Amino acid sequence: MSELALEFHVRAEPAHAFATWTERFGSWWPRAKTVSGAPASVRMEPQVGGRIVETDADGTEHVWGTVTRWEPPHTVGFRWHLFFDPAEATDVLITFTTADGGTRIMLEQDGFARLGAAGDQRRQDTGGAWTFLFGEYAAVAEGRTHEGDDR
Repeated sequence: MSELALEFHVRAEPAHAFATWTERFGSWWPRAKTVSGAPASVRMEPQVGGRIVETDADGTEHVWGTVTRWEPPHTVGFRWHLFFDPAEATDVLITFTTADGGTRIMLEQDGFARLGAAGDQRRQDTGGAWTFLFGEYAAVAEGRTHEGDDR
């Protein structure tokens, strides 16, 4: 059982939902939730070993994680350490399945226990962050917000 498990629904087919999460990562990720606060891009490199990386206007890169599973259009996994030392990375697994005229998205995240005393608070904060971020993601996936909007 995962230490953090969240389920969301989006009104889009799984292939579109997966592509929005992975290929259009920077279109829905809020600029205020980045290392620089004003990235030129945020992207997920589409393969196992690929990086989740923020690039500043001057070309400086900030790696947020590494892709560990790449099974389009149903599963993506990654080691995640945005705002933390890579040694404190947690493991995220996201699945996209057809449900209720759209896509059920299951996000599972493990690794908080190995953070010791800080793990419980990090898990709680992370759950709230993913819930907020899903609203941003869903707006783009469902066409309610367009790429290029000030995020």
